[in-house]
Amino acid sequence: MLGGMDAVGVAERAGRIIAVRDAASASDDLVESGLIAVREIQSWVDAQHAALVAKLSSDGFAEARVANAAKTSIGAAAKSTQRSRTLASTPKLAETLGDGQTTSGHVDAVTRAAAQLPVAQRSELFDRVDALADVAASSTVEQFARRVALEAKRIQTDDGMDRLARQRRAVRASSWVDAEGMWNLRGQFDPVTGVRLASKLATTVEALFAEAVPQGCPDDPVEKQRFLTGHALIALIDGTAGVARSGRSEYVVVVDADADPATHGPGPVAEWPIPVEIPARVLAELAGDADVHAVVVRNGVVLHAPGELNLGRSTRLANRPQRRALRGLYRGCAIPGCSIAYDRCKLHHIIWWRNGGATDLDNLLPLCSKHHGKIHHDGWVIELGPHRELTLRLPDGSIHNTGPPGRRTAA
Repeated sequence: MLGGMDAVGVAERAGRIIAVRDAASASDDLVESGLIAVREIQSWVDAQHAALVAKLSSDGFAEARVANAAKTSIGAAAKSTQRSRTLASTPKLAETLGDGQTTSGHVDAVTRAAAQLPVAQRSELFDRVDALADVAASSTVEQFARRVALEAKRIQTDDGMDRLARQRRAVRASSWVDAEGMWNLRGQFDPVTGVRLASKLATTVEALFAEAVPQGCPDDPVEKQRFLTGHALIALIDGTAGVARSGRSEYVVVVDADADPATHGPGPVAEWPIPVEIPARVLAELAGDADVHAVVVRNGVVLHAPGELNLGRSTRLANRPQRRALRGLYRGCAIPGCSIAYDRCKLHHIIWWRNGGATDLDNLLPLCSKHHGKIHHDGWVIELGPHRELTLRLPDGSIHNTGPPGRRTAA
């Protein structure tokens, strides 16, 4: 990521800048050469900054450390971390930045374009952008941004039907008995079938195991989810899954009314929940055969979500509308740095149920089983602010704080 400009090259450019600045008289061409040297050093510094940010541990407080070191805002630090991730995915573009041939503006143009694409399509955009590193080096930020936007549009307008046909021809399933006598099943499926299977299994797990899990269920959150998914599959095959067997698929579309315009452009941003690449016409068919709910969020607050979100003391268990609403705010466990996905989390009462806490949206927080246990058994104390700012107090006296939850921060 550091590029070809070394410390000697930086010093040479710094000397040129000082010489031009201190000259009693300088031609416009000479001043322009000084400005170019400033740009090249700034690009080199930005490349070093991105490389250092990439070395920070992913403990959930990286952006706070960046903001503190740079004496800047959390928003600016978040932009730095996004830039670092983009450069990690575009090594040739990173080289041009380190060499002073491009600027951080070129990189940010790629970040903004990638944010408009589904996750599955972003790697293709990064590959195309990396092949355009020379174009970036000879273009202004505005010119390069238009080219990157064009590449993103080309990726989106390719309806992908040929690819889906190839994927459907590649569907396979196999089974075998291992040395322990366990019957194993392995399969690969096209993304449309995969979405349907994943949705059916998720809704079955939720329907069957919301209140109790089968005997022998492991405590580890990953193994627990695998265990429950396996038992959900058995229930579906046996026809004992109950309501989940005949239920429709459900998708929650999250509309972020406070998206960063520097990353997403003006206006709210809608995030479709399907994490695989599916042609637009097939996606429309999937949506037509499912229940689609919109959740509108802004700065840690749910502005709109269908259904009853405040149940008071009428029930300890959260209902489906509350789970949808919190899905709009969190991709996974709310504890910083935890990578457990939302579907593997329980909804924890901030004021515990046994202490009189209500099953209301403002009193619920998604936590994985590990961190849920830390709070209930190991003395962790958690508090929420009006915009779901999280304060975590640990038994050793340390305190961790976060801002409102952001969709980009969760898995």
